[in-house]
Amino acid sequence: MLLWLSKWFGPVFYLHLSILLLFMISRNSIDQVLETAQTEEVVGNYVNLKRRGVNLIGLCPFHDEKTPSFTVSPAKNIYKCFGCGQGGGAVNFIMDHEGYSFPEAIRYLAKMYNIDLEETVPSPEEEAKSLKKDSLFIVNEFSKNHFIHNLHNTQAGVNIGLSYFKERGFREKTIKDFELGFAPDEYANLTENALHKSYNKEFLLELGLSTQNGRDFFRNRVIFPIHNLSGKAIGFGGRALTNDKKTPKYLNSAESEIYNKRKSLYALYFAKTAIRKEDSCILVEGYTDVISLHQAGIQNVVASSGTALTDDQIKLIKRYTQNVVVIFDGDPAGINAALRGMDLILAQNMYVKIVILPENHDPDSFLRASGPAAFLGFLEQNSNDFILFKSKLLGDKAKNDPVAKVRVLKDIVQTISKVPDPLARSTYIKECSTILQIDESVLISETNKLIKNEIKQRRFREGLEEGRQNDLSVVVEPEQQKKASSQKEQFTGDTDQHLEKQLLHLMINYGDKLYDETNETYVVDFLLEKTAEFIPYFESEFYTRLIIEILDQRKKKVTVDLKFFMNHSDESFRKFAIDESTSMYNYANWSEKGMELQTQNMPDLNYKSESDQLTVWFHYRKLDKIISENLKRLKEIDPSSEDYIITLKIHQRLLEEKKELATVLNIVIS
Repeated sequence: MLLWLSKWFGPVFYLHLSILLLFMISRNSIDQVLETAQTEEVVGNYVNLKRRGVNLIGLCPFHDEKTPSFTVSPAKNIYKCFGCGQGGGAVNFIMDHEGYSFPEAIRYLAKMYNIDLEETVPSPEEEAKSLKKDSLFIVNEFSKNHFIHNLHNTQAGVNIGLSYFKERGFREKTIKDFELGFAPDEYANLTENALHKSYNKEFLLELGLSTQNGRDFFRNRVIFPIHNLSGKAIGFGGRALTNDKKTPKYLNSAESEIYNKRKSLYALYFAKTAIRKEDSCILVEGYTDVISLHQAGIQNVVASSGTALTDDQIKLIKRYTQNVVVIFDGDPAGINAALRGMDLILAQNMYVKIVILPENHDPDSFLRASGPAAFLGFLEQNSNDFILFKSKLLGDKAKNDPVAKVRVLKDIVQTISKVPDPLARSTYIKECSTILQIDESVLISETNKLIKNEIKQRRFREGLEEGRQNDLSVVVEPEQQKKASSQKEQFTGDTDQHLEKQLLHLMINYGDKLYDETNETYVVDFLLEKTAEFIPYFESEFYTRLIIEILDQRKKKVTVDLKFFMNHSDESFRKFAIDESTSMYNYANWSEKGMELQTQNMPDLNYKSESDQLTVWFHYRKLDKIISENLKRLKEIDPSSEDYIITLKIHQRLLEEKKELATVLNIVIS
């Protein structure tokens, strides 16, 4: 079983293993679903597809577009949007579109194709764990329905709870859609009812619904259920209906096996479709803020579920969009929360706009006071990126105080340094330079210092201070710094990344095809044999990681092809593989690089000759770099030493090899 799963999933197998065991789907059933599910049919249930040549096209369901850029390839059994970059197979589509986990997507497709899933027999420990988790969901479902019943069918619920919601302007449909409820001011209203119906007391305690002394945790509060991405209640938030200052305004369920505050976003279940459609997520602080905006037709809204914004919550949003609009109250606490959340979002390579509401307003109150149209207009006019936001916020303090201005600049540069993408950092630096009238090179220098310092600190924390120095990536350098380039750049000359990319393109698309039928040599093994020795000379860190992954998997006899990468745990690998498999004849533009290929067949038929020519060019280019490095060593060695004689002989042999390759390539070298 382990070998079978590793063939299908490779590294991602270990990520999915515990989930697969928990759901107990047999390997044969998963195999049958993966082999049966046709991306064309699955996507066709959600997208109006039209035939164009060998492919199908339609409007992308993951972002708003007027001209179709969403393509399905029946031959490759994959989809790809050339507008937003989303791509994958049938399972990926269901996971991305519905927010399902891998096992949930398998079950969905099995039902669609009428496949009876075989359930393996779990161990006693696995069965107990699965039953417990199911039981926790059942207890929460009972509690949710109990709170709903209290709200609509008890005198206290109608007079107190329902009245509160209606005073907030919530309509009956909104109250039912969000499954809002009420907990009366009674000692053990929920607990006694649950125990009377034989629900487990320990589960009530673990879920934070009951206290050790048998009292209800939520009393005299309106209840907001917190849902997971499948719509199940995983916890509850309760708002107090008393003016007692000693009573916390909001209480949340205790964390449990099914509820983690840091990994949950309130109303994401309701908002995920709108977030995809709008390609933007509005992030607010409170439950009522979310509900009011949803009711007003602004549905791409979530809240941070009773906790300060966390990395895990941001990653949840990133599954649906990279664009976030953060709305905070205009008081000091709201502004400080905006500043903290902004840095976290930028660190995830996402784009963030900040909106601070007028003082004494939250989104709910401002919406009720102004109306939906004015609210959206305010967002559009007052959404600032972090540079403008921070410069406005901190700039007034620095107008006539040079020391304060330095502090403002350092604060902004600190935030810029958290952006992982070098191009995005460069753009932010240019914007900051323009707005604050500071020389760009100064900002680059300061940002680079912070980035390098952070990398050193991270290595120190991880015990890797002696790690590779070339990981110290920097921002785009100004012209005067480019002249003082690194030693590696001095010896590499023109970039070879197009060769590295083309090598991986061939491996992914044709690696599982036979290069030599007689000796049963596959294309991927031929390419690895010819190029593996040059991996240390790869220019792209990403391509280096990717080819090492392929090399490692081939050592384990794993089939490395498009299917392997479709379910890879590394999202960047998966995206690259899909991009390379869906680009129409995505071959290197050899002619522009002075490398004419002598092939007459269509690209899908000439992978052997393409592999032959690529490996020769690859060898020639990388050999050139080895010669340059060897020449440098010669200059550093004492001419009278034995090492010099050995290095010189190596150098002469390398030059001879280069001439031989040049002859093959019809290149004249001096």
